[in-house]
Amino acid sequence: MCGLSGIIRKSGLRDADLASIKQTLKALNLRGPDCQDFFADEKVALGHARLSILDVSAAGKQPMKDNSGRYVIVFNGEIFNYQELSDKYLSDKDIQFQSTSDTEVMLYLFRYYGPKFVQWLNGFFAFAIYDMQADTVFVARDRYGIKPLYFYQDEEQIVFASEMKAVLAFSIDKEIDTEALHAYLQLNYIPAPRTIFRKVSKVEPGTQLTISAHGVKIEHYYHLPKPGENREGKSYTYEQACDRLKELLDASVKRRLISDVPLGAFLSGGVDSSVIVSLAAKHSPHINTFSIGYADEPYFDETKYAELVAKKFNTNHTTFSLTNNDLYSHLFDILDYIDEPFADSSAIAVYILCKQTRQKVTVALSGDGADEMMAGYNKHLAEYRLRNLGAGSKLLGALKPFTSVMPKSRQGKLTNLIRQIDRFAEGAALGDKERYWRWCGYAGENETLGMLTPTWQGKYHLQKYQAIKNHQLQVFDGNDGLNDVLRADMGQVLQSDMLVKVDLMSMANSLEVRVPFLDVEVVDFVFSQPAEYKLRKGNRKAMLKDAFRSDLPEELFNRPKHGFEVPLLKWFRGDLRSLIENDLLSPSFIKEQGIFDNTAIQSLIKQLHSSDPGESHARIWGLLVFQYWWKKYLA
Repeated sequence: MCGLSGIIRKSGLRDADLASIKQTLKALNLRGPDCQDFFADEKVALGHARLSILDVSAAGKQPMKDNSGRYVIVFNGEIFNYQELSDKYLSDKDIQFQSTSDTEVMLYLFRYYGPKFVQWLNGFFAFAIYDMQADTVFVARDRYGIKPLYFYQDEEQIVFASEMKAVLAFSIDKEIDTEALHAYLQLNYIPAPRTIFRKVSKVEPGTQLTISAHGVKIEHYYHLPKPGENREGKSYTYEQACDRLKELLDASVKRRLISDVPLGAFLSGGVDSSVIVSLAAKHSPHINTFSIGYADEPYFDETKYAELVAKKFNTNHTTFSLTNNDLYSHLFDILDYIDEPFADSSAIAVYILCKQTRQKVTVALSGDGADEMMAGYNKHLAEYRLRNLGAGSKLLGALKPFTSVMPKSRQGKLTNLIRQIDRFAEGAALGDKERYWRWCGYAGENETLGMLTPTWQGKYHLQKYQAIKNHQLQVFDGNDGLNDVLRADMGQVLQSDMLVKVDLMSMANSLEVRVPFLDVEVVDFVFSQPAEYKLRKGNRKAMLKDAFRSDLPEELFNRPKHGFEVPLLKWFRGDLRSLIENDLLSPSFIKEQGIFDNTAIQSLIKQLHSSDPGESHARIWGLLVFQYWWKKYLA
């Protein structure tokens, strides 16, 4: 696990470029605290910051050259089948390996087989390989976007890096993308491949780039299979599919236990992380497991379920019991690390979990990805009911005039139920695509556009904004029912929210997180199965639950689903009130900045302090994150 950066300048590198590549290593220091180094010739510079996981010796350091001196690689990630690939494809090449790292295997796979080797990789990655003789740079990102890669191009230079703060170390155009900002105000994250800057993009998952004097050639080497596109070449009954899923997950977890440093697993008390721990414990007895609980928020505390699992599988378990003050004390550390507006508030809890976990291990397994693949969210059940209720859904839609005036909040059981019914009623009146987009966000398009001043609304182009939506919603053109929703979640929610959150918060603490559910064999299998295997008779993640029902404590299957919630409403009405009203969202700063409409901001703050706060706390959190970021990077 590492951070990488690079610059390619057509007219030749300047002294300023070399200074910038060195600056990127400082920016990426937490991603790679063990070693930082760079390579440079006349046109290309590559930087690397290393967190040593496999072959922790100096032989594994990067940038790494092959023995001919022609190829140079910088790599962020882990390849779990690298030894198998080496045995299969390189054993007859008379290579004297200098390390036992996956990086060196990748370098020689490219040397002998070219770009096609990417399709053989099982793991998560972002990397660049410079061919000095051909004067090309080959760049690729893993299939699901587990590891980030930012990309900038203008007439003179191409820049890429693992984090936006490393891109900003170079001289780039920092024009804000107004349409991306509009989407951010709805979603609290920016959907890939867009970023907050108009000329910076995210390399899309499953994509490879060949950069040469002729330009940038972009190719997609992977797509999610559809039902009937079964790459195993056979069909499965539901029971057979459950058994096969269990086999594939077991193999995935076993692959991800390879490490030359201490390893553990997150254990939230939900089914997903419990499945991972149950499998890991088979291959690594007394594995370290880690949970966080909320001492001040019993409604959201799930540690009793985690401890049931830990006891059953005899893990070396640690529970971090957090107070609201613990969460609050890390708030500004998180805001300082965020280098592009990103406002999933559960990142605060994930940050603390990673920070505490890093004190004992360097690698942790997580259960991320299962909800998006196998219909684990409330919105998936709502979609299922909407599509199966028929006239009943229209009746629920008629409740909107009543629920719209009732108090709604995530902070209590009754008010959260009203909030959910209100969102369901709103979605019932929309088409499939618009409903999906609306259910991903906290506010509607007109409402969020009204947050901008007339000047900034004048910079906004509806067609460009629609292009953002269309890119995310194109999967619905397949008319594949609930599978379209899951496919959209993989491309939007998982890629742009969940994986960003885990990568940012783990890397801020120099912790590598591995995600067994996102093994290519597991993902391909799940998406090749029909939707009714995933949401079956109203049971979310049916295939996963039934595959492991006999292995896990029964209590896990009879409990409500909670996410990582943090007490934003309490903070905004208390400790953070002054930051909101006298600093980041004060009328004077809003006027000076000139981006947001002060009347709309004050109306949102007023709602925050009303008896019907709704989603105002989440929207204000999004604004605070943006304002803090803007002050740090653009003011």
